[in-house]
Amino acid sequence: MKTDQQLKDLVKEKYSEIAEQSLEQNASSCCGATCGCSTIDASIMAESYSDLKGYHADADLGLGCGLPTEFALIKEGDTVIDLGSGAGNDAFIARAIAGAEGKVIGIDMTEKMIEKAKVNAAKLGYKNVDFRLGDVEDLPVASKVADVIVSNCVLNLVPNKAKAFEEAFRVLKPGGHFSVSDIVLEGELPENLKKVAEMYAGCISGAIQKEEYLRIVKEAGFTAITLQKERVISIPEEILKNYLTETEVTAFLQSKSKIVSINLYAERAAEEKKSCCGPACCN
Repeated sequence: MKTDQQLKDLVKEKYSEIAEQSLEQNASSCCGATCGCSTIDASIMAESYSDLKGYHADADLGLGCGLPTEFALIKEGDTVIDLGSGAGNDAFIARAIAGAEGKVIGIDMTEKMIEKAKVNAAKLGYKNVDFRLGDVEDLPVASKVADVIVSNCVLNLVPNKAKAFEEAFRVLKPGGHFSVSDIVLEGELPENLKKVAEMYAGCISGAIQKEEYLRIVKEAGFTAITLQKERVISIPEEILKNYLTETEVTAFLQSKSKIVSINLYAERAAEEKKSCCGPACCN
């Protein structure tokens, strides 16, 4: 069993490789450069961004599992934080909605991703998009800063998901909300699939049960928790056969277990006004 730090190092290594590749190269494997399945013709996880305002092809590495900005209720002038911002894809979409008066902060723990995102932002001339190197479990952001948080297929990679959502709660303003796309499970993965490091970096074996995921979000203090969208992810047999025996593949495909892409919304409740505490505060 790998330690939390070993898992983080694995993700950094794999996503550093991805940062140097194009969308076409990443889309030729099951979930980016992480899976070694170049026989697959298209990305299994990602959804197309190409019709969304603010889309910038150089920032799209095909690494997502949904379109969190589509459901994020971002308003003009909002401050938006993108957790695991990669090359800037979701951050630039968010910026297109928040406008020139808004602000977008992208956070990623992979140096090469931050470098690539900053180059992309400079090309576009954006002055209100800030990319910061940092850990989702310890965000380099002050408390109560964000109106909205988005994240795309990142939190499943975080070993301590409870700490990640506690940090998301901390940096949201009271009355703020998040909309994240992520991978969860319904039923169990085969043990051999769970143990494969490449499948962890590819967003599969780092995923947890959907009910546990929702529980963690609630325990972090969030309210109005809503599943906005769900989509079953099917892993082709030729990929599964890289990690499982024929018998294990058949058993998994015949089971009711599912790998599911979800879009999840939740709010940090607005703080109640303090009641009058005596003559001093009622003047």
